[in-house]
Amino acid sequence: MKALFLKIDKSLFFLTILYTILGLVMIFSASSVSSVLRYRVSPSYFFVRQLIFTGISILIGIFIILRIPTKRYRFFSRVYLIATLMLLALIFVWGKVAGGAQSWYKIGFFNLQPTEFAKTALILYMAVFYDKSMKTKKSFSYQFIPIVFAVIIFALIAAQPDFGGAMIIAGIVFFMFLTVPFEAKNKMLVIKFLGIGALITVIALLYSGSEIFNSAQLSRLKFQNPCQRYMEDTGYQVCNGFIAYHNGGLFGLGLGNSTQKYLYLPEAHTDFIFPILVEELGLGIGILTIIGYIYILYRILKIAKKADSIRNSMICYGTFLYLLMHLLINFMGSLALIPLTGVPLPFLSYGGSFNMNVIFMIFIVQRISIESKQNEEKRVLTTIAR
Repeated sequence: MKALFLKIDKSLFFLTILYTILGLVMIFSASSVSSVLRYRVSPSYFFVRQLIFTGISILIGIFIILRIPTKRYRFFSRVYLIATLMLLALIFVWGKVAGGAQSWYKIGFFNLQPTEFAKTALILYMAVFYDKSMKTKKSFSYQFIPIVFAVIIFALIAAQPDFGGAMIIAGIVFFMFLTVPFEAKNKMLVIKFLGIGALITVIALLYSGSEIFNSAQLSRLKFQNPCQRYMEDTGYQVCNGFIAYHNGGLFGLGLGNSTQKYLYLPEAHTDFIFPILVEELGLGIGILTIIGYIYILYRILKIAKKADSIRNSMICYGTFLYLLMHLLINFMGSLALIPLTGVPLPFLSYGGSFNMNVIFMIFIVQRISIESKQNEEKRVLTTIAR
């Protein structure tokens, strides 16, 4: 185990642990009031749950994921994808409705959200699939098989409805597809095909005469000037986020001293954890947090470029996209630059399924870093032997 730890990306590992600890601290602070006043539970209720899920995830990462070679993902990725499809389909029968969407399974004290597992399942499946197909030189039409699975998953998630999750799925799959080393002419053909298909779909939906979105979903399209719509659902939460940013100033009110977590921000420990962080710790820490995220993404890209196979590089690129899209959508939603979609922040936001998947993917990236360094050592030794 010690030999494996010597080959992991130290910067990425340190930041993962740092952000995990910061997330636990902020979840305890942000949720302590709503736990008592809104949910009628202990002030540490959400903190303890997140601590359990995080601890289990890290232990699995250290003792299982770091030990399993990525070449063994071929069978696992198929099973994982099929299991995820089944969970997404059955959620309409046994799923729990919360926040206007049927997106969760209630399993004891754990709410399982298949959408998060669908994101990682597609990343692993696409990476394994294209690694094999590029070696066997399959026909170009064969390369669209993962896209078919992605479209089915997109439709199942959008039907919950969870349009934020569906759009993240679409973004991950589209940009991962562009990383596959196809010939340039085939890649341009795909982009044109997908663009025309998206345009036709939008036109068909607009002129179908059916009510695609209900009034609550349509109201989210009104996202600008939230404080002028303070009494509306779409303005109230974002405006209170603005107030939290303003209250924090450069140095913050101090850990635990947020005023906006007193039910002004109903989801202070999930989607709006960052405004609470700025209010309590200040804009300076908020900026450092964003810089840290950027460095995490940079380390993942660096590992991707050093990877020795299409499979490993695509897993890293998929993980990069997974984190990047969550960061962009969360930050831009809380700043009223795009409609609010309820997307959590990596490491910081409360959420068992999301947090587990993020940690798992980070450890898979670390496994890829280990394999790259092992292969580099083998090449050096072979060169010396000659």
